[in-house]
Amino acid sequence: MSTITLTTWSLEMTSPAELVPAAPPGPEVTISRAEVPSPEFSRFLYASVGGDIHWTDRLSLTRAQWVEQLGRPGVETWVAYDRGTPAGYVELDPQDDGGVEIMYFGLLPDFRGRRIGGHLLSVGVARAWSLAERWPEREATRRVWLHTCSQDGPTAMDNYLKRGFKLFRTETSQKEAAPTPGPWPGA
Repeated sequence: MSTITLTTWSLEMTSPAELVPAAPPGPEVTISRAEVPSPEFSRFLYASVGGDIHWTDRLSLTRAQWVEQLGRPGVETWVAYDRGTPAGYVELDPQDDGGVEIMYFGLLPDFRGRRIGGHLLSVGVARAWSLAERWPEREATRRVWLHTCSQDGPTAMDNYLKRGFKLFRTETSQKEAAPTPGPWPGA
């Protein structure tokens, strides 16, 4: 099997004042929190958003592992809907050091390029900064961070930078080139 060079960029915000919100795409797009953790729904979002951009790390998780991940205090999933249809999501994962990682963020393929991503990221970042208001047992957010890589969508990095994220680390590695699983792995 051949190898590829994978570049991973880590970005952060250290103040809520750094967020530069994107304009909402229109009244047909709404964003709400999935308040009841659902491994089936989260797996659907993960596979559907990440299928064509090589998200594979969670595909082998058992249902129990999904339940464990989603049930941790402060983990939140915010979903964008276009006229009732899921269009994308952002998953927030609070850390013990006051950081909140944007663990996963993206849009289903048919919803890309429609100005939904900037708005969804803006809402997700704002919710990361206010996470302790909804989870009093968590300490106040001091940092919001994420990582993206050279296999992510072509507009991902630009969206992060436009929202106010700053680059703090770049890493490169060699990785086995794997076929793109698509939204229906094994199909």
